[in-house]
Amino acid sequence: MPTLVQLNATTSRIFTGISRSSVPVLLPFDTAAYLDAEWRGTLESLSLAHFQADFLPAEMFDAGPAGYDAVFALASGAGDGLPQRVFAKPVEVQITGSLLTYDLNDPLGGKGEPVKSLAAEYPDLRRFIREGYVRYAFTRFGIPYVVSIQCLDSVAKAKRLACREAYPVAERFLKALHVAGGLPSRPRSDIASEAIERPSVASPDFTYLPPGDIIANSGSHRQSGRVDYTAYSQIRFPLAKAPAFAHSQSFHSRKSSDRFDEFSSGLTSYPWQDNFCEARSFGVGQCPTGFGHQGQDMRPAPCPSHDDGPEHCDRKHRPVVAARDAVLIRSPKQQAVTLQVNTRNEHIRFRYMHMDPSAMDADGVLNGRLVEEGEQIGVVSNYLDRPNGTTRHLHFDMQVFTRDGWLWVSPYITLVSAYERLIHGRGREVGPHSMPVAADFAHALPEDMTRHGTEEGSENY
Repeated sequence: MPTLVQLNATTSRIFTGISRSSVPVLLPFDTAAYLDAEWRGTLESLSLAHFQADFLPAEMFDAGPAGYDAVFALASGAGDGLPQRVFAKPVEVQITGSLLTYDLNDPLGGKGEPVKSLAAEYPDLRRFIREGYVRYAFTRFGIPYVVSIQCLDSVAKAKRLACREAYPVAERFLKALHVAGGLPSRPRSDIASEAIERPSVASPDFTYLPPGDIIANSGSHRQSGRVDYTAYSQIRFPLAKAPAFAHSQSFHSRKSSDRFDEFSSGLTSYPWQDNFCEARSFGVGQCPTGFGHQGQDMRPAPCPSHDDGPEHCDRKHRPVVAARDAVLIRSPKQQAVTLQVNTRNEHIRFRYMHMDPSAMDADGVLNGRLVEEGEQIGVVSNYLDRPNGTTRHLHFDMQVFTRDGWLWVSPYITLVSAYERLIHGRGREVGPHSMPVAADFAHALPEDMTRHGTEEGSENY
């Protein structure tokens, strides 16, 4: 503990809040060299990358009761001894160390191959590619850590980082890791799921189809969706106002963009429908085929044809709000923003997509910014690599931290329960396999730390 206290005092100048981490913080930062340069009076002449194995200053660092997360980047061409890379942009490397892991029903979990060059330093290290990232998972101090880089298992291109290109970058990162602060690890035990908060009064009109009941033949290889009744977090609904509607944006006939956005009645009516496991090329281990959509599409109600209300309804300015108090993960020009929650019993991420990157840049929706639940972070838009690239809607998805790193889980029931709280009315599930109206949803936000977790949606702490 005294050593960590001293480390925290030094490294908190660079990594704000590092002492809040409930686990030892491993970072590619050479504290000894940093202190030596400070003692010699040469610190001001050296860049931070000099102490970070050529990795640039952290783009995001967040520490809290569950552990810590950090994002670093290595500029193209940087790093002595690395092979020349085709990829033109800086390579972003993420690391998470967490006292808390979610225990999913995950048939793909725990797999991987050893890395001979790192076996001495990391005896239990596993390297594997999952859900669009190459991942390096290992245990130290009894705590799971995962280093990951987003990549494609394909041929290298200037705008596409191949996973094989990412290997030497990740391994350089791993070789540079040192304990930079945090708190000593402590024993971990199971905690159980509990029931999510739901209104007792029934809504007069809100209905939804069961989770997993996706549009027929819309799943990969025509498979169905995933039946998951877990509400993974108690959140504020991400659209500012009701009514709102959750439906597929890809498996409906498309008309002209404006009319499709505003007047396609099937997309702006109840019941809601799950589309977490719709066919996509994205890896999603929770879907039957291992591929899926990753999240849920939704849209606000159309503006009335004749707006007689006190407020003008502008279809291009329908507010999107933060689902929780969180820290943002987003680099400039990216079309997606992620909200990360790090509390005593949650380590979870919420991603929003299709908002205008230039507007988010101008509004400071960037790495490290703290937002409060309900705070506006953008407006519903139709950006997908370019303006007007998709329909006007919000894509919302969720990831939880596991021993394989951050994995996608279905947000459908989490959104159903959040919408119920927004409208102050309990929805009614409709369809041949509906649950009773009075049923509660399992909720991965436990309070009793002594009970054992359930298989689906439980956590280890």
